[in-house]
Amino acid sequence: MESSAAGEARGAETPRAPAPPPSPSEPPAAPRARPRLVFRTQLAHGSPTGKIEGFTNVRELYAKIAEAFGIAPTEILFCTLNSHKVDMQKLLGGQIGLEDFIFAHVRGETKEVEVTKTEDALGLTITDNGAGYAFIKRIKEGSIINRIEAVCVGDSIEAINDHSIVGCRHYEVAKMLRELPKSQPFTLRLVQPKRAFDMIGQRSRSSKSPVEVKVTSGRETLRLRSGGAATVEEVPGEFEEEASRRVDDLLESYMGIRDPELASTMVETSKKTVSVQEFARCLDSVLGEFAFPDEFVVEVWAAIGEAREACG
Repeated sequence: MESSAAGEARGAETPRAPAPPPSPSEPPAAPRARPRLVFRTQLAHGSPTGKIEGFTNVRELYAKIAEAFGIAPTEILFCTLNSHKVDMQKLLGGQIGLEDFIFAHVRGETKEVEVTKTEDALGLTITDNGAGYAFIKRIKEGSIINRIEAVCVGDSIEAINDHSIVGCRHYEVAKMLRELPKSQPFTLRLVQPKRAFDMIGQRSRSSKSPVEVKVTSGRETLRLRSGGAATVEEVPGEFEEEASRRVDDLLESYMGIRDPELASTMVETSKKTVSVQEFARCLDSVLGEFAFPDEFVVEVWAAIGEAREACG
């Protein structure tokens, strides 16, 4: 018969040292570093090439360009991508291809023109640079403005009847122009972009130039946002591009403005909704300052649906 002491002695075991943690076969992956995005830039009328980085919205972009060339940010009227010409098809909006070359168009001469509004529409399409300047993006052929040689695409509208509109959004400027009374002359103070010699004398198009930057933008873009950090995103797909184009056309016909970034925001908003009523509510919460009329919202919803069908 075994004693309890013997049983306890046999049952007790020498304490073991804790085993070291198993060494992982592979070291843990380091967090993916955010790529350093550096863009090349020039002043459109001619300058050395500068490099800029570290911006998240248009105002910061202009500040970086201004710093690179030793000018004030308020000197910059707008930017174009991959062309130094006043080409509204190359206008910088809310997205920049990661290999795009940025040309900054700065203030040139100031001019004043007197206009008599003989029709409801002046024939102007307005856009803005996102940093306080509204400017002319398109002039309709045969319109009141088209008959005034001094007014050109790319001109910034600085004042209406000596009332400064610097800081106003494009839709506000378009509304002011629509509400001007007919048969009563008014004055526009315009600032034209500074041009190189090969660009002088242009109205709605620029002449051919021997210098043109050819850049392939790749499949990613830097998306600039009015609030929050910029993000690297895939280039918009066929549906997004077609829907945004249709919405931008509607913005021009209803409001006299063109704004690809606004159009893109409306298309993105539509993806989160399943009915025109829900779409209208979302637009009010995201873009309430525009006060879009109901009939316009219905047309936008229909245009986006047509684009989706056309793109399969």
